[in-house]
Amino acid sequence: MKITFLVDNLNSWVVPYAKNLQRTLRALGHDIKFISDHAKIPGGDLLLLLSCEKILKTSIFSRNNYNLVYHASDLPKGKGMSPLTWQVLENKKCITVSLFEASENLDEGPIYFKSKITFKGDELIDEMRERLMQEYEELLLKFIKFVPNVKANSQKGQSSFYQKRTSTDSELDIHKSIKEQFNLLRVVDNEKYPAYFRYKGQKYILRIEKDE
Repeated sequence: MKITFLVDNLNSWVVPYAKNLQRTLRALGHDIKFISDHAKIPGGDLLLLLSCEKILKTSIFSRNNYNLVYHASDLPKGKGMSPLTWQVLENKKCITVSLFEASENLDEGPIYFKSKITFKGDELIDEMRERLMQEYEELLLKFIKFVPNVKANSQKGQSSFYQKRTSTDSELDIHKSIKEQFNLLRVVDNEKYPAYFRYKGQKYILRIEKDE
């Protein structure tokens, strides 16, 4: 298959995982391209949209037979931004991963496959991301295996949406315990949006890692 990876944010955490997945697919005999510019999307069999901040037009989708997106929620619930993070903050340990056809409307395309991943509750964000991408790879390989007989089903049920997270979402409350805020500490990115708190007019940065 001719498969194109599209990552329009090259600073995204997903880039190294995408590179590893490319190597896996090349080893299976697929023709792989990696691009970051929407204008350079070629025609082919499969377009994989990973960490894309811009929404593609329907006319672009017609260049490839399939245009896949993965999302860490039980669509149509949890559309929008950072679904994994928001659900961890909701104390959820079992997360659904949806593999679906991209559409011009955000996270509204028909779904090919869903699966679930379960966390123990002590994982930090890098561990959760790695597990998420492992599940995505399994779903993608399953999809490729069933092409061209793979079928998609329209989303059913009531939609809900998560908002985009900003650096202010990493602020800790000095009046709450570490235990009460542990899930927030689990999902902060130590480099891009570290945990912090304010005290006596000063901002203090905290970084969290496991002592292995």
